[in-house]
Amino acid sequence: MSPREIVALRDHLGPELLGRTISDAHDSVSLTDILSQSCLGDRGGELAARSVLLALSGQLLSALAMVEIDGVARRMLLCPPDLDPAHLDSLIQDAEIDAVITDQPEFWATRGIELVIAAGLPAASSRRTRTERTTEWLLLTSGTAGAPKIVRHTLERLCGAIAADGARGQAAAVWATFYDIRRYGGLQIFLRATIGGGSMVLSEPSEALAERIARFNARGVTHISGTPSHWRKLLMSGAAAGFLPAYVRLSGEIADQAVLDGLGHAFPSASIGHAYASTEAGVGFAVNDGKEGFPASLVRVNRDGVEMKVADGSLRIRSRRTAHAYVGHDVAALCDGDGFVDTGDMVELRGDRYYFVGRRGGIINIGGLKVHPEEIEAVINRHPDVRMSRARSRKSPITGAIVVAEIVLASADRASRIDAVRNEILSNCRASLAPHKVPATIRVVENLDVTPAGKLARADA
Repeated sequence: MSPREIVALRDHLGPELLGRTISDAHDSVSLTDILSQSCLGDRGGELAARSVLLALSGQLLSALAMVEIDGVARRMLLCPPDLDPAHLDSLIQDAEIDAVITDQPEFWATRGIELVIAAGLPAASSRRTRTERTTEWLLLTSGTAGAPKIVRHTLERLCGAIAADGARGQAAAVWATFYDIRRYGGLQIFLRATIGGGSMVLSEPSEALAERIARFNARGVTHISGTPSHWRKLLMSGAAAGFLPAYVRLSGEIADQAVLDGLGHAFPSASIGHAYASTEAGVGFAVNDGKEGFPASLVRVNRDGVEMKVADGSLRIRSRRTAHAYVGHDVAALCDGDGFVDTGDMVELRGDRYYFVGRRGGIINIGGLKVHPEEIEAVINRHPDVRMSRARSRKSPITGAIVVAEIVLASADRASRIDAVRNEILSNCRASLAPHKVPATIRVVENLDVTPAGKLARADA
């Protein structure tokens, strides 16, 4: 959001904007201060019409830089901290980067980029640059299957779902998210908080979960989002006790009934919702009825400029929130001939509701039969003694591969029931799944890894 848009927002909200802040574990900056201060000093004018890489170690500095250079730069590429350095040079080339904003200028001084600007916490700026430019916001896909792609958005498209929902009634909201705001899911929450006139409390990856939740509580967080894996980690930690958000949002992975029920039990007074979005397709929909999946009535209906269809089992979305294209690729690489983005998320119609069964690229092959690991995990997670699970394949000399599963118990005092829990899980799987999907072994582990994007880390055993 450019300075002129914040001014318009301030004039619209009036005194309601006063006191709204963006904060992390160390610093806090008010939204009104952003109008007259700058994390770039007086060097913002040098960025006009450039392709800028945001390579900042902290989310707060990144947030301030986003606000300042939107409307000034030609392009702005958001660089998450977990980006594999091996992909950096090719991304810089593809995005035509000729300027970088960083708090580590010594690293970038030898990278061959024309302009390197060192950024710090806000200092009074003697001059502000104002233009009417539409800045392209460049976001990276997760890159789980190789090098990440660069996805082209505009602020208007990024804010499509926010505009459709309206900012009314959320001016007093204090938002938090487990996501990094330099990825699509976190950026959505940052924009929702800022444009809605609320406050934003940023996460700190190095911060212990209990300390993070205590900080969220101390800051009065009312609205919070994360992936189902984030929420399972929180439910396992015991840190949710005493935390009373009004709204809990899940996105980024399949929200199965077990995690929705667990959150409903932990936060009985909160509204529990799960949203569907992707970096390419934008926000598709949100479901707030406490059930996994989504109503079939949402398909083939134009809702605020969003249309969905199911083709060959995958969910496809066409909307005004869809990215323009991949950088370096024709628009056809993003959309089909009718303008729909193939999300790669496979769904199955059961009665009057669609259910997510897994990613097309995540299918494992068991003796020539296709298996979605998420489908198996959803069954395992229904067991009351299980908080989290992961299904994957392991090589077998007979079938080529078998399904194995790892589980994290809901609490340590369940350890005495391990054998009984295994037998009960296997019984549930046999009752709900085809024989080739039933795990051959179930192993209890202390924890399961989560990627920097907040998704369950997957690899064959």
